[in-house]
Amino acid sequence: MPRIPFVLLCLLPSAPAFARPPVVAVDVGHTLVAPGAISARGRSEFDFNRDLAREVAAALIARGIAAHLVNDDGQIASLRDRPKAVPEADFFLSIHHDSVSEHELTPWTWRGTAQSYSDASAGHSLFVSHDNPAPEASLTCASAIGARLQRMGFVPTDKNARRRAWADHANTVHWYDNLIVLYRTTKPAVLFEAGVIKNRDEERLLRDPARQRRMADGIATGVAACLQVMDSSR
Repeated sequence: MPRIPFVLLCLLPSAPAFARPPVVAVDVGHTLVAPGAISARGRSEFDFNRDLAREVAAALIARGIAAHLVNDDGQIASLRDRPKAVPEADFFLSIHHDSVSEHELTPWTWRGTAQSYSDASAGHSLFVSHDNPAPEASLTCASAIGARLQRMGFVPTDKNARRRAWADHANTVHWYDNLIVLYRTTKPAVLFEAGVIKNRDEERLLRDPARQRRMADGIATGVAACLQVMDSSR
């Protein structure tokens, strides 16, 4: 199968010509009870994830794609239940924000509260699984998203290559086979890490609504492009 020219595909703003509007499940990573990483200034990863997921869903809807938020209320504790929430979905996208290992953190105080940070790494990354029922399509979507974001000027990180093999180095996609939300689905799936919330400068950027909307626009363009490829290959 020839390699898809992702940079060209990611320029496509329109939705694919499915017999019905394509459906994308946009998963808000983590929960209210288990909120994931805590940012350098004490905000939960779940809150970051929900903000960006809502923007991604809105950007997809603007392209004629039926986007459904999963776990927007933070109550779906079972990772196995996330893909089941939208059984008709053509694609599953899980939104997360990255952290760093405990030994890399430096203590500091923010507004009178003890926190921790690491400014060593910043940038987005993407993950797919060999154990997904459609690993090639998953990789196509991840690469399309990564290529579009880089074309828009978003800078990825290579920090996750220390533990996760490259699936597409140029577009910062890694293999992460045992992620439940990636393989417990019947459709292509991608996990997106928007940036490193332990990095004090990047944390501020990731909280900026205008930047969130711009990143969401890039993600939605990449998803629309990959869905069009998926549809044309049927």
